[in-house]
Amino acid sequence: MRWDGIALFSGAPIRRSADGVLGAAGVPPVPEPARPRRAKVGLALGGGAARGWSHIGAIEVLREAGIPIDVVAGCSIGAAVGACHAAGKLGELRDFALSLTKRRVMGLLDFHISGSGLIAGERLRRLLERDLGTARIEDLPLTFAAVATELGTGHEIWLTRGGLVEAVRASYALPGIFDPVKIAGRWLMDGALVNPVPVTAARALGADVVLCVNLNGDMRVRGTVIQSHGAEGADAVMEAAAEAAGAMPEEPRRWPLIGGRRTKPKSPPKPRPEAGAPSGIASVMVDAFNITQDRISRSRLAGDPPDVMINPKLAQMGLFEFHRAEECIELGRQATRRLLPEIHEMISAAVAPV
Repeated sequence: MRWDGIALFSGAPIRRSADGVLGAAGVPPVPEPARPRRAKVGLALGGGAARGWSHIGAIEVLREAGIPIDVVAGCSIGAAVGACHAAGKLGELRDFALSLTKRRVMGLLDFHISGSGLIAGERLRRLLERDLGTARIEDLPLTFAAVATELGTGHEIWLTRGGLVEAVRASYALPGIFDPVKIAGRWLMDGALVNPVPVTAARALGADVVLCVNLNGDMRVRGTVIQSHGAEGADAVMEAAAEAAGAMPEEPRRWPLIGGRRTKPKSPPKPRPEAGAPSGIASVMVDAFNITQDRISRSRLAGDPPDVMINPKLAQMGLFEFHRAEECIELGRQATRRLLPEIHEMISAAVAPV
């Protein structure tokens, strides 16, 4: 209690200690109440291949609005974008994404037939190392985790220490497409198999408020979009892989002798696919992975929902259409901008005690 600039305490005389703290005679000074600290903001970035470019737009809007990001947990493409943000390389990633064309995307894929996936991933690794170098997760200026899945056990692995590039590679190692990555004696693959939108990881790493970007949140309102828009890039990938496999020598074939020359018989005409039928193995793979990821996301988010969920309108964006970065980034910006009032309100209401 204070009156006319004099502190009073239980009627006892007030004395000033050597360190300048006021207290009653024989009574320790009353500590001042702890000031609340700013709530830590966590960002969970989901998987979704090329749709992940929208993460760039989301982060840009948050930064422009002055919203700090203290924790980042990323899965698959979300781990790649989150790692670049954490390392201060988001601008470089944006420039790279905008420079992509269909031809350049195909040039980044080093196909092989001797590994555990269609793509060795060495070209992408060198690309990551160009900007991220030898950065280690524990040295980043903010808390970061890449989510991966352990091959064999199916355990969810949070990579919070070690090389940043290898953690990102493990998180996006889509089964059948990329070779698994070995870290600390464990073979790891795409984290989307167990936790496509890692809200749980962001919260466990100390975030008081968790924002998430769900790249598949638009699936529930679209019909059979995948066959029309999602498989175009996937079909190109499969065709290139088939060409790589075709480089191997085939067994000699005996064609019939006609007019003194061996002639390859004409192949029967291919039947036309039914209307609405899947266009091939690529579209089926993409469709199946999309559905699986969406169902897992819904289950995990129902058990541990974020404080704010950002759902960019990505229904018309194919999983392998990396060349559409400009459009995708803008969709991420729009979705985040719409939710800024809610995000500010949530952070203000979540002031945490010391």
